[in-house]
Amino acid sequence: MYSKDELRKLKTEFWESFAAYCEVQPYLRRRRKMWVLYNTKVKGVELKFDATRNGAFVILEVNHKQEDQRLEMYEKLTWYKEYLEKDFPEGLIWDMCFVRETGQQVARIYVEKGGIDFHRREDWGEFFSFMARQMYLLERNFMKIAEYLRE
Repeated sequence: MYSKDELRKLKTEFWESFAAYCEVQPYLRRRRKMWVLYNTKVKGVELKFDATRNGAFVILEVNHKQEDQRLEMYEKLTWYKEYLEKDFPEGLIWDMCFVRETGQQVARIYVEKGGIDFHRREDWGEFFSFMARQMYLLERNFMKIAEYLRE
């Protein structure tokens, strides 16, 4: 097990290494900004990465504080399900009521890769290649429908 300080350092090293990995990927070159993430310009919708002991996750999250607005946005996204899943032959996982560790309820649409552990440095290459490629596809598909989701 890691101490809090060791875990913080490991996370910092992981994300710095991921950023370095992304900078040398040919399909990510010449982008003004590496990732959209929190700047989707759609209220209450964010794109996220997560790396855990259970695997890698690339997430489109609807996190409106008001449940009715969150569910309304989730429903709008379901209208575009076919387009969002266009580059994902296995489809995406749709979770209308995901509860974060903080207890906050959000809706998530995501893809995951299990069987890899963030604590094992030898797995980092798999994390990086999965997260970069999947976010590239999810972000691209999402940005093409984003204008239809803006209020």
